[in-house]
Amino acid sequence: MWPLLCALALLLPALLLLRPRLRADLAFLARAARCRGRAGGWGGRGARSLPARFLRAARAFPARPFLRAPGGGGATETYGGGARAAARAANALRGLPLARGGALGPGDTVGLLVRNEPRFVWGWLGLAALGARPAFLGSALRPPALRHCLRACGACALLVADDLFASVAPILPLLQQEDGIVVWVLGSGPYPPGVLALQGLLDAASDQLEPEDVWEPQDMNETCLYIFTSGTTGCVYGSGCVYGSGCIYGSGCVYGSGCVYGSGCIYGSGCVYGSGCIYGAALTPPAPQRPDDRTHSVRLAVGSGLSAGVWRRFLQRFGPIRIVETYGQSEGSVSLFNYTGTPGAVGRGSFIYKLVSPFDIIRYDVTTGAPVRDARGRCIRVGPGEPGLLVAPITPRSPFLGYAGSRELSEQRILRGVFSDGDTYVSTGDLMEMDQEQFVRFRDRTGDTYRWKGENVATTEVAEVLLAHEALQEATVYGVTVPGHEGRAGMAALVLSPGCSLDGSTLFQHLEQLLPPYAWPRFLRLQEHLEMTDTFKQQKVRLAQEGFDPKSIPDPLFLLDQSARTYVPLGPEQWDGVLDGSIRI
Repeated sequence: MWPLLCALALLLPALLLLRPRLRADLAFLARAARCRGRAGGWGGRGARSLPARFLRAARAFPARPFLRAPGGGGATETYGGGARAAARAANALRGLPLARGGALGPGDTVGLLVRNEPRFVWGWLGLAALGARPAFLGSALRPPALRHCLRACGACALLVADDLFASVAPILPLLQQEDGIVVWVLGSGPYPPGVLALQGLLDAASDQLEPEDVWEPQDMNETCLYIFTSGTTGCVYGSGCVYGSGCIYGSGCVYGSGCVYGSGCIYGSGCVYGSGCIYGAALTPPAPQRPDDRTHSVRLAVGSGLSAGVWRRFLQRFGPIRIVETYGQSEGSVSLFNYTGTPGAVGRGSFIYKLVSPFDIIRYDVTTGAPVRDARGRCIRVGPGEPGLLVAPITPRSPFLGYAGSRELSEQRILRGVFSDGDTYVSTGDLMEMDQEQFVRFRDRTGDTYRWKGENVATTEVAEVLLAHEALQEATVYGVTVPGHEGRAGMAALVLSPGCSLDGSTLFQHLEQLLPPYAWPRFLRLQEHLEMTDTFKQQKVRLAQEGFDPKSIPDPLFLLDQSARTYVPLGPEQWDGVLDGSIRI
């Protein structure tokens, strides 16, 4: 034993010297083990729920800040105050009758329709304390989509904020009479018959709730809540999250107990499991630089797909803030973390990291839309620097719960016989690339890669090149159908930097230096701002559907003129020329 220990003691410094990232990998593994241990271990028994852990934290440091509203004068809520608010919510909701009979209890699903505000957190914790499963609903959902979400996750009740009740009113009769869903409003009313105003119950409820009185799951793989996908393809689908899901997220970036700043959406997976300080998530243009930009107390920023350029500019402006990049999906069973601070990477793919969250990157054919398989029918792992499809094994420790109410869609995400008979993997639908140092970088979504002139074009690569031009602030790239041409031609929606104008010739020179000819966007569309989903993903589907017809698009359009080596305005005359073939693209 002693010779082995001595050999390991001598070997470790050499490994740390040869593998400088090994120290960070080992530190991450230790944090993940501690987090799993606090939540009941890796096996799944004795899990501790989020409300119980929160109440224990409130008991330990009640005066510590917990939530801080955006803005310089934003109100701050302490852990103690938050615990009392969550207790009132749980005690007010306890025993409320349901349309099917009986009272609200463990396993019941309740839609939660509240904006980004403290009441969202208190409603979430209150429902979870009773063992109910909240279904996070986007505040921008229209009535038909809202009903679709509630039915998909099997909700028996809807908890809605008073300022969002107008979204529910048009479908209220359908919810009550056809779907058997009761509606509870965080407000005083008056409301239509059958709708319960909760404000009186909340005011009268006890603000005491002990951690020992909170309902506890018996298995880490039990569903604890539902999150709906961001809807980049135009439709949202619900996915279940298990109690064990938060453990990997908790090990990624939490260092002590920080303050969570409310900004942007709060019903996506990136916000559900994040702790520490979330900074700069609001969908607003960046404020002008000021001399005091580095005078702040922000210590941690969480990103989701930051480009290396944005990362470096952020640090240059605001100082040495620790940035933790993360990748995950509401419905996925894989999570990635870049805990080393390497710009442009969303995670690590080391052997040690895969002990916590196993995954593989396999070769993918963008033409057929399917993984490439060898003569034996097995998938092929990509090499360093080669883009491929990110997949993750489906195991008891990392299950794939699929989409609520859509067995067919869930089945489409599952790959079988990937590396051996009987194995099952979930496809993320995202193309990733891992370099020689085992850093993973996001390359594209499989649906976003288009084919033009017999070549596959990765939209993110083109967008990165566009954003390197000083006149451009935002860019999204997509393919559009052109009559008489096979494949899809590249088109870019652009937002100019403040004070800049579009110079077609200099932009062409920039693209010519950095991209092959087939990847040059054939069409440009200038916009005031880019459309985003509620979880900050670019909404490309609508742009692609609108195409490049100047008769129906109010934004300025431009066409690539290769002979003149520039981009020229695209009007009805040019549009007709493209259609009849007199203008070649």
